[in-house]
Amino acid sequence: MAQQQQKIQVDGEDVIVIRSAKRRRTVTADLSGGELRLRVPMRLSRRDIETHARAFRRRLATRASRAGRSDDALLVRARELAAQYLGDSAEPLKVSWSDRQLQRWGSTTSTTGEIRLSSRLRAMPGWVVDSVLIHELAHLIESGHGPRFQELVARYPRTHEADAFLAGVTWAAQHSKHSEYSSGAGEDP
Repeated sequence: MAQQQQKIQVDGEDVIVIRSAKRRRTVTADLSGGELRLRVPMRLSRRDIETHARAFRRRLATRASRAGRSDDALLVRARELAAQYLGDSAEPLKVSWSDRQLQRWGSTTSTTGEIRLSSRLRAMPGWVVDSVLIHELAHLIESGHGPRFQELVARYPRTHEADAFLAGVTWAAQHSKHSEYSSGAGEDP
């Protein structure tokens, strides 16, 4: 068998591991659908895979922070998520970061197709940003938070996990004077 693929958890996040008999020493990584994908030699140990996964996550996070997660990149990601989870029903026309979003994680103007995300999300994991984007994209279809809206949001597999993450960030901000996120209390995405 030339390749084997499996999904493992490293520090609570999914990592797709593709083992290759042809690969002898090198380990490469990229992002696939927001998940880290590692290509490794067939016999690399689990411990070494975890070490590489952590190192690549750090590198990717540094690269993303240097790139600043631009508005253009955010629009591209929103469109990818809309296509993957919401079909052709949600079409954002503009997606941007906002330094003025201090009480909410995001907001949507459905009449213009514009989505704004709090700049506080830039430092958070991509799957959390994706969850907030899905939430706001769902508002392009359904304005309220009723059952239809909840069904749309639940299509993203990490919704509950992201909600819990953001609730923890909000709690920490409300209970710590020294938190980097204490620029304002956030609401649910």
